[in-house]
Amino acid sequence: MNRTPSSAAPAREHGDAAQSPGSGSTLSNGLKQRHLSMIALGGVIGAGLFVGSREGIAAAGPSIVLAYAVSGALVMLIMRMLGEMAAANPASGSFSVHAERSIGSWAGFTVGWMFTALLCVAVAAEALGAADVMLQWFPGTEPWMWVLLFMVIFTGTNLTAVSNFGEFEFWFAALKVAAIGIFLVLGLLAIFGVLPGTHAPGTSHLTGDGGFLPKGVDGLMVGLLASVFAYGGLETVTIAAAESKDPVRGVAGAVRTAMWRIALFYVGSMAIIVTVIPWSAPAIAKSGPYVAVLDYLKIPAAGQIMNVVILIALLSAVNANLYGSSRMAYSLISRGQGPAFLGKVSGGVPRRAVLLCATFGFLAVALSFLWPDTLFQWLLNMVGAAVLVVWGFIATAQLRMRRTLEREAPEKLVVKMWAFPVLTWVALAGIVAVLLLMLRDENQRIQLLFTGGFGVILAVIGLVRQQSLGKGADLAKK
Repeated sequence: MNRTPSSAAPAREHGDAAQSPGSGSTLSNGLKQRHLSMIALGGVIGAGLFVGSREGIAAAGPSIVLAYAVSGALVMLIMRMLGEMAAANPASGSFSVHAERSIGSWAGFTVGWMFTALLCVAVAAEALGAADVMLQWFPGTEPWMWVLLFMVIFTGTNLTAVSNFGEFEFWFAALKVAAIGIFLVLGLLAIFGVLPGTHAPGTSHLTGDGGFLPKGVDGLMVGLLASVFAYGGLETVTIAAAESKDPVRGVAGAVRTAMWRIALFYVGSMAIIVTVIPWSAPAIAKSGPYVAVLDYLKIPAAGQIMNVVILIALLSAVNANLYGSSRMAYSLISRGQGPAFLGKVSGGVPRRAVLLCATFGFLAVALSFLWPDTLFQWLLNMVGAAVLVVWGFIATAQLRMRRTLEREAPEKLVVKMWAFPVLTWVALAGIVAVLLLMLRDENQRIQLLFTGGFGVILAVIGLVRQQSLGKGADLAKK
């Protein structure tokens, strides 16, 4: 594939067998198709759905269904674009590699290290959330004990064969899918009034209690922002696909089922929640929407059941974020965009990259205990809007790569973006719209400014590197 003239540093990573500098070893292909399928399926069901949805419901009321549908449509477009590029050129660096090839090495550097930082901070946040769940069951313990335990376990998991990561995620995802599946079935039975002790609510909770838009368009916009960030993490499946035996098939399958997964798990469960119980029910704010519905349906031990599911979702996120961050860091290092000594691969695993990301995660956790309102909050703000930056680079890279593929290798277009280039531009417009919405809210505005500043710093470093590498190449030719 031709590179743009501005991309001076050639990518040294090709497909799923990226070779690290001087290591003589490559990533393994230990992930099976069932691992990828369940990672893709379970990746949709995260703590953002179980925990974060309460803020969206409080802001938007019943219109949260519309908010999740709109943001879900945007995510489907992003995943389709990413799937097109990943199926054509599978790589452990995923969108960072695509951005480098299509836009320039500075773009791959910027989006790659921003995503790595996002996942490392997310590791700390998810581990702290899991510790909070454990404290409810063991109130006499300290949160740092649980954080340390979880971090050690999943660092160990990621240091061993990638198949171990796949197995953990397979069973985590299976449990999450089973839990949300049971919830959806119980909710539907309650809506139709066939569950013992319930009566069909009709549309009373959708149109009553202030109507479908109880807080107007402003409430819907706040709910839309909350729903957008709940979808973060779906990109990991395209990173994992590079370590499977058949990455093209794996990516294609995951992307093609994205539509019904998002519609069923997110939009479907939101519709059930606001149909079964009033959106303003105090139990939603107190216990969370899923527990509130299960309690209303008189499901025994509903709170404890959901705490177990939430714990599984949080631990799954710790595991997946450590994996995703380490593979992205390794990809950057293997392309000369990080310290070469961290790029060694042992037994098919980039263990030094894993340790780098785990160390950053440990550091972030320490900051949360020592300076929760300053340094840790700064970290959270720096990556607060990072997923939108990632999506922006994905759309831009796909816009440029598609033309090259059509011209030079049309046979690689196994997965095609719908209605190209119209829907790609629609997705870019949607991303810009979300960014503008963030400017309207003070807290969101702070996150946007911090993330923007972090992105500019990375872009400047990337551009300086690109210029210096370009001059070095010119001198070498002379």
